[in-house]
Amino acid sequence: MSSSPGEAASGPPLRGVTVVALEQAVAAPFATRQLADLGARVIKIERPGGGDFARHYDRRAKGLSAYFVWINRGKESVVLDLKDDADRSLLDRLLARADVFVQNLGPGAAARLGLAPAALRATHPRLITCDVTGYGADGPYRDKKAYDLLVQCEAGLVSLTGDPGAPARPGISVADIAGGMYVYTGILTALYERERTGKGSRLSVSLFDALAEWMGHPYFAEAYGGPPLARSGARHPSISPYGPYGCGDGARVFLSVQNDREWVALCERVLRRPGLSRDPRFADNAARHAHDAELTDVIEECFAAHTADGVVALLDGAGIANARLRTVAEFADHPQLTARDRWREFPSPAGMLRGLLPPVEVAGREAVMGAVPGLGEHTAAIRAEFGA
Repeated sequence: MSSSPGEAASGPPLRGVTVVALEQAVAAPFATRQLADLGARVIKIERPGGGDFARHYDRRAKGLSAYFVWINRGKESVVLDLKDDADRSLLDRLLARADVFVQNLGPGAAARLGLAPAALRATHPRLITCDVTGYGADGPYRDKKAYDLLVQCEAGLVSLTGDPGAPARPGISVADIAGGMYVYTGILTALYERERTGKGSRLSVSLFDALAEWMGHPYFAEAYGGPPLARSGARHPSISPYGPYGCGDGARVFLSVQNDREWVALCERVLRRPGLSRDPRFADNAARHAHDAELTDVIEECFAAHTADGVVALLDGAGIANARLRTVAEFADHPQLTARDRWREFPSPAGMLRGLLPPVEVAGREAVMGAVPGLGEHTAAIRAEFGA
């Protein structure tokens, strides 16, 4: 990646920051991978006999777990038996030199291991601790096991996804990703605060709270007397036209009209029916949404005379936002990603893998994107470094 004049490439921003992560599954590892990409040293503690169980979710990435390689690159894997006195003592020595400790064990497990945040910070006042939980440290759900889809259900998200006949799980781990991003930003904030105060912070993030924040729009849409949002498949629940529309070649094009100015442009320049914009059924978004089925018929009648490529060209020419529905394979070959050189290779126990650069671009600097560790790959080196 080239640098502009005056933008000398410095070291990664979190160089010198050490993170000890007693982590598993998705949420906490997703957060700490972001830190590793920024140059932090992330020491991942794994259990004997199999390690992080996300290693075994599937074998789709050259025989490795697709989940694991996605969220664990750039880390050091250390296998410790925390019920063994010597291994527990080694963890204490790691924490004495760490800047951040992250854990997402089951409810109460960290406290039983003597890793409660109050005790850790009493011994290590500069340490930033972060507990990642399913539903929080108190309340009636505090001891309830929490996995991504189950949290989505409790937060009401699954009631909004799918078609009118049945709810559906979104295609990615939304609750885990939401929680992981709040862990990541919370740690960055705590590191910044420590620069001013010299003291660490005690953080906690629950997956339920993270996803609850993301449920803000449906909550406010219904909380003050509005009707519940209906499941609407691939269509928007409150904006019209916004969704997929069939074309003459059998393909579908997604389009979105966000305001009345765009609606007029769609009628005049794409549908070639300028009078339609003044039809009382479609006078504003509320009316269009109430008559969405009729509007869909009108749009698809027009699109039937064109291929999907032709429809996209018409929409682009009129300044109407649109998209083609791509498969994952088509996404992987997306011309935008190729043109912007977004793909990089990184090592793994199964050989080189291809992944995307992190979304935040910093002029003159590129993310570290280190290797995916084998189970216990760094145990011997850590024991030697920390005197075990």
